Amino acid sequence: MRAEPTNLAADRTGVQVTGVLLIVTVVGWASAFPAIRAGLAAFGPAELGALRFAIAAVPAALYLVALRPALPRPRDIWRFVFGGVFHVALYTLLLNIGEQTISAGASSFIINVGPILVAVMATTLLGERFPLPAWLGTIVSFAGIGLIALGEGHGLHVGVGALLVLGAAVCASTATVVQKPLFASHRPLVVSAVNMVIGALVLAPALPSGLGQIGSAPAGARFAVLYLGVVPSLIAYATWSMVLARLPAARAANFMYCVPPVATLLGFLWLGEIPTPIGLLGGLLALGGVVLVNLRR
Repeated sequence: MRAEPTNLAADRTGVQVTGVLLIVTVVGWASAFPAIRAGLAAFGPAELGALRFAIAAVPAALYLVALRPALPRPRDIWRFVFGGVFHVALYTLLLNIGEQTISAGASSFIINVGPILVAVMATTLLGERFPLPAWLGTIVSFAGIGLIALGEGHGLHVGVGALLVLGAAVCASTATVVQKPLFASHRPLVVSAVNMVIGALVLAPALPSGLGQIGSAPAGARFAVLYLGVVPSLIAYATWSMVLARLPAARAANFMYCVPPVATLLGFLWLGEIPTPIGLLGGLLALGGVVLVNLRR
């Protein structure tokens, strides 16, 4: 009987750790949107992605060499490859190209189809529960993201750029579900590090061109590349893996609705982009929906 308070304290500590991991992931990925816009001012979309993950892959590879994790079982190899190719390389390439032709708000609206796709796939393929209140919270959050996009004043248009960003959302959400079973037998940081290395190798053909563009890039764009490689890539992908190891995939993905409101704030602080009242309302709705999903959890 005396062990119960200890168990409660351990549970509380676990919740706090998960909360910190979520905050780092949300802030890291939210900051990627203004950083990508800053980087695209001087680098091509493929070159920006190649430089970003080349920076992240070096410490990731050193971590794997130092840790020397056990080789994955043959049935798990495709899951590692899928994450590196789709959640790192293809996601980054599609998002970077798409952000050249559509507004940031529209991009955040389309990319946030992802949590809905994860919820659908996780319930059907992984057997996770996602009750009706959670679906209601998801709808509220998605409506809030729509208001953020409309608040930019550019509207939502279906074009090549929008389809590319939608493809990025499909890549990320599918990789989340595909890689979820890996965390039963592999460390989250190992999964993340392998993703970084594989993704960097896939993007490597654009690396020489990216290195050539550094010489003419302004200091702000160079900083954006370095920042993208360290914070949204190396750190945030790692913390996301740890979150995914701790939470059901559908619930973890729902927290990504916090990204656009935080990205709006960071866009104001970094790039001086002033949000509109309707955009602020959308941010509150997005956050409210996340709260609704996690009530009584």
